[in-house]
Amino acid sequence: MRRAKLPKHLTALTAVFAGAAAALAPGATAQAVAIKKTKGTKEMAVAAGDDTYTSSSRKTASFGTEDKLVAGKVGNDVKTSFLKFTVAAGTDVQDAKLLLSALGKPTGKVTVSRVLDNTWTEGKLSAANAPKVGLPIASVSPKSSDTSLAFDLSSEVYGPGTYSFAISATAPIKFQSAENKAKGGPELTFLTSAAISDAVKSAASGAAPKAGTNCVTNAKLVPSCNILWGGAAGGFTDAPRDLALKDWEKLSGRTATIFHQYHKGNEPFPTKAEIAMTNDPAKPRVLLENWKIAYGSNWAKVAKGEQDARIDAFAKRAKAYGKKFFLVLNHEPENDVVAKRGSGWEAKDFAAMYRHTILRLRAQGVTNVVNVMAYMGNEKWMAQSWWKDLYPGNDVVDWMGLDSYVSVEKGYYHFGDFGDILDRAPKGGAGFYDWAVAKAPGKPFMLAEWGGYHRVGKYADKDAVYNDVLPELAKRPAIKAIVHFDTKKDDQGDRDISINSTPASLAAFKKLAANPVFNVKIG
Repeated sequence: MRRAKLPKHLTALTAVFAGAAAALAPGATAQAVAIKKTKGTKEMAVAAGDDTYTSSSRKTASFGTEDKLVAGKVGNDVKTSFLKFTVAAGTDVQDAKLLLSALGKPTGKVTVSRVLDNTWTEGKLSAANAPKVGLPIASVSPKSSDTSLAFDLSSEVYGPGTYSFAISATAPIKFQSAENKAKGGPELTFLTSAAISDAVKSAASGAAPKAGTNCVTNAKLVPSCNILWGGAAGGFTDAPRDLALKDWEKLSGRTATIFHQYHKGNEPFPTKAEIAMTNDPAKPRVLLENWKIAYGSNWAKVAKGEQDARIDAFAKRAKAYGKKFFLVLNHEPENDVVAKRGSGWEAKDFAAMYRHTILRLRAQGVTNVVNVMAYMGNEKWMAQSWWKDLYPGNDVVDWMGLDSYVSVEKGYYHFGDFGDILDRAPKGGAGFYDWAVAKAPGKPFMLAEWGGYHRVGKYADKDAVYNDVLPELAKRPAIKAIVHFDTKKDDQGDRDISINSTPASLAAFKKLAANPVFNVKIG
């Protein structure tokens, strides 16, 4: 806290719709979706909106109209296939898989990798202008008798948005493309809540989101339905944070599924108290750890490897902890930028630090860390020329995050409602939420810190802000977690962000906390 046509075998399925574009990349259009009813869920399949391949020996050639896709090396010619899918806004995604129909007898190893830009189209894509290919995310080694290849993308596709993938292979292989109208091309399949139609209608109308049932988190801690509820309490006081959170939970009436904590430098964490809080079977919680890794150093030095011992020590502790948990690297980085060449604190240094840390943790075999890129989202910083340089890249970011607050004192700085927290924008630019879902399509969004405030001693009710939360969440389906920051005095000692500063405030917050839309089981 600081200032496309459906595949032939799906044509008999029961419903087809295209959702609103609230959480899609700019200009994206949701493809038609086929829905098959099962118990409590619907099976959905999305056809590729764009699919093609490139040839390294024919750098300017485009193959978007061909009825086949090709990957692998023939002589000196390397072919790579590209696929793009759009999942409709309001869609809860579970158990996502990519299906490819093989032509001939497949051999070797076939790999799916992220593509870091969704602006390409099949009609214009060539080796000369192909987007950058990111980290591999799934692979299979098919048998020669296999006619269909399936790749598990559950940890990659977990919400609305536009997704691009590249297909590479150790041996030449061909697949059906979407241009083959008789047999169909690549499909992205998944399960979704049976309440999908209601969710889409709710988002469009601005009504409170409809609570799902049996909601559980996946490998990236994304809930299959509903929204994770969290808290950070006792800030800027001497109170132990675990005890402060327990008191806050009693006051609000709900266990904080996300327990937000803060650390810096070489501080060892998760701590014993944090581990104990997440080992309570009666009150299941997941950690959200905020780490200022560059404390006593700077971002540039971390990026150069000068704090690798610090990263490796954390990696050992993380693996020993074992459970999935969220990690924010240097929350609200805008406030720490020193826009001076060589300072070590430039925006580009932050991005380099972030990338280096996440990639090193992965190289150390850390699989239980889910990272969150947490901005301040202040319109002043969003207008800076360097602001765009902060983002480290979709391949190393799991969740998009925001720390933002709103005043309940009319006429005071940032007076407004809950929606204003999410919609602050530089002059002529997009609001933060809209910017974030376009920058990282398909990634879940976390309000990692939020709250309503008045100046200390200037009591004003916060109920209007709390009453506005559910309708605003319904308009923004990418939001999968909200974490309230609670303190009687902020870091400057002049703002009260507590939920119980007035009786009306507490009553409204308790009503909000009781809503079943925040019922999520940690998977």
